[in-house]
Amino acid sequence: MAETETGAGSEPGTGPGWALRAAVDDDLEPLAELRAIVMRADLTRLGRYDEHRVRQRLRDGFTPRYTSVIVSAGEVIGCVTVRPADDGLWLEHFYLAPHRQGGGVGSAVLRRLLADADARRRPVRLIVLRGSAARRLYERHGFVFEREDAVDVYLVRPAAAPAPA
Repeated sequence: MAETETGAGSEPGTGPGWALRAAVDDDLEPLAELRAIVMRADLTRLGRYDEHRVRQRLRDGFTPRYTSVIVSAGEVIGCVTVRPADDGLWLEHFYLAPHRQGGGVGSAVLRRLLADADARRRPVRLIVLRGSAARRLYERHGFVFEREDAVDVYLVRPAAAPAPA
């Protein structure tokens, strides 16, 4: 998602507009901090919150080439990574600032990303923490259970079927 794309906020419940812009190296530390804020409750619930590790996981996996920053009114409110792989696309590091959750921005961004995956006829995979409320968002958008372990749930959204000829 290298180019900037805009959500006009015209859909019911989306609130103010948003845009996706390509990530740059300077986004790393603010996004690592955002991850720590967003993930704290779920990681604490699972007994896995670590002040350093929660930030380091994003630092270790940060790839500006595949990452988009979500902005609204000049404020960084989130990020998302869509990484290509042999088994489809991996949706990673999808974080939205707590004060912007529940207003439709996450759903609008997800719809945009899934439309791109559908156009490419690629399945989309992701990992969500067990018990995370985010799982409901993904399931509303067509993701289904693939497998789980003690901490993570693996979900997949199958590739779109080819259009009828």
